[in-house]
Amino acid sequence: MSSSSAAPAAKPPMREALVAAAFQLFLERGYEQTTVDDIVALAGVGRRSFFRYFPSKEDVVFPDHERCLADMTAFLAASDEGDEPVRRVCDAARLVLGMYAENPAFSVQRYRLTKQVPGLRAYELSVVWRYERALAEYLRGRFAGRPDGTLRADVVAAAVVAAHNNALRSWLRSDGRGDAGAAVDHALGYVQRAFGHPAEPASAPARIAPPPAGEAEGGLEDVVVLVTRRDAPLWRVVQELEAALGRT
Repeated sequence: MSSSSAAPAAKPPMREALVAAAFQLFLERGYEQTTVDDIVALAGVGRRSFFRYFPSKEDVVFPDHERCLADMTAFLAASDEGDEPVRRVCDAARLVLGMYAENPAFSVQRYRLTKQVPGLRAYELSVVWRYERALAEYLRGRFAGRPDGTLRADVVAAAVVAAHNNALRSWLRSDGRGDAGAAVDHALGYVQRAFGHPAEPASAPARIAPPPAGEAEGGLEDVVVLVTRRDAPLWRVVQELEAALGRT
């Protein structure tokens, strides 16, 4: 059986309808001048429906952060010992970028609104802190065997968040133009280069261990033990060995 009339357009889900109504009013009246009653009236629902989805008016400004935080936590929990931990938390931060990049127009709109309202800036900082805490908790587990494990975990987590947010805000200030992914990759590259491997001096000098007492004097074979970094290039190892043997 066919019908000559087109089916009516599907209404957006209630959650999306509330977000759309809220931002329409925020732009028309201002955030402080808009009440929850105004939002539900425009969306055509009751107050109970609003609070079923959003605990407060601030939460409607950041509707996807709870989902993104849950996705990040699950992503980190699914890691295994073979994953390099700093790279893993950088990849986790890219999930947050994906949330913003899904709807650039909305993300830019929210960024502008947040800049104008001190209460929203404070709320955003609390959200960012929860992301940072999730990264740090994962890293603390991975660095548990290090004497500086807790310090390293907290520093790396803070660096990841700072690098991600620097690139993200630059993209938002450009009204969502350009390649946000490339900008974030570039910023996170600094973190990976700085913390992706155990921090050691870049040019740690080789140390020559003297032969055991009495061996050289007793006519036994001279033994030279060269101690150098595991990742030192072969040419440098040879250079240091020649210097130790007096052949340079």
